[in-house]
Amino acid sequence: MAVMSGRAQLMWDEAVTGYDFGRDHPMDPVRLALTRKLVGALGLDREAHVVAAKPAGESTLRLVHREDYIEAVKAASADPASADGSYGLGTLDDPAFAGMHEVSALIAGQSVGAAEAVWHGDASHAVNFAGGLHHAMPGSASGFCVYNDAALAIARLLELGAERVAYVDVDVHHGDGVQAAFWEDPRVLTVSLHEHPRTLFPQTGWPEETGAERAEGSAVNVALPAGTGDRGWLRAFHAVVPELLADFRPQVLVTQHGADTHFEDPLAHLAVSLDAQRAVQLACHDLAHEYADGRWVALGGGGYAVVEVVPRSWTHLVGIAAGRPVEPETVIPESWRQEVYARTRQLGPMRMTDGRWPVSWADWEAGYDPADRLDQAILATRRAVFPLRGLLA
Repeated sequence: MAVMSGRAQLMWDEAVTGYDFGRDHPMDPVRLALTRKLVGALGLDREAHVVAAKPAGESTLRLVHREDYIEAVKAASADPASADGSYGLGTLDDPAFAGMHEVSALIAGQSVGAAEAVWHGDASHAVNFAGGLHHAMPGSASGFCVYNDAALAIARLLELGAERVAYVDVDVHHGDGVQAAFWEDPRVLTVSLHEHPRTLFPQTGWPEETGAERAEGSAVNVALPAGTGDRGWLRAFHAVVPELLADFRPQVLVTQHGADTHFEDPLAHLAVSLDAQRAVQLACHDLAHEYADGRWVALGGGGYAVVEVVPRSWTHLVGIAAGRPVEPETVIPESWRQEVYARTRQLGPMRMTDGRWPVSWADWEAGYDPADRLDQAILATRRAVFPLRGLLA
């Protein structure tokens, strides 16, 4: 395996906190500010090179998004009152706000910059926790997402010459926008583990969604039963993802780490701990080294427990990417907890763990229970996709 010598990069520009849908919207930008503060409080920004990339320009945005949609975003950005719901703008999920185009392009630019750094060898790993806005479609906003930075990063990698890019999405919601962007492209393998579409937005991500005819088997969806906890979530990840990556052999691994699988998240129904999220982050790091020469672009995503969960989860992600994983029992600096109280009037968590480390799961190779709902979900995915890739279900 080739060894990447570049230092890890943390993509950050304070202006990304301007991605703000308003006071009562679940996607509170304080989650980004608090994550960056916790990264600094633990000294991780001394391990990763902090870089502010330029906003994505129109030619880059057009790699995924239609020109008429970009123009609609710019118009709504200049005059939010004009947004009437067309193009998904001016809705309850995606209300228009002044400067929306500029800050959305800035977030996209960080993910594109991360992809470029990893591809060119300037960094082995790159993290943009402000990114992962995976619901935006080529021609519309959706699910709190205006521009799809994850899809744009992948499209830029293809433009630079990548022939195989794998995208693994562990947000509680289906990564529908990224899947849609590459539905017909066999060069991109999209894998999404998410709560079952029967019980959660966007009501897509069924196992039978496997890609267009010319790209069959390039879309993979694991639809998890509501209530799935650590053992089931980790079992599903390890029963599907490593084998697919071993077969696909990506040149770059792009991962999306929405923190909304957590049991405290107010918008979904899984029961995953911070410790299990950390375990998957570690697994993604190892998979990048095993199958993608260490090239890893890691993004944020959803997550609406903005004090208790998101900052800790994504700080773990930064630490892993930077080569200095934060031990779960680490005590959180008092300076950060004071920052939390000053900004939110909430008390911040004391440690970097939910008390469940080390987490464990039952390996799929040891057998499965056909009457178990989780195993039924895993088996449905394997039966739908694996034969299309020449693998045993």
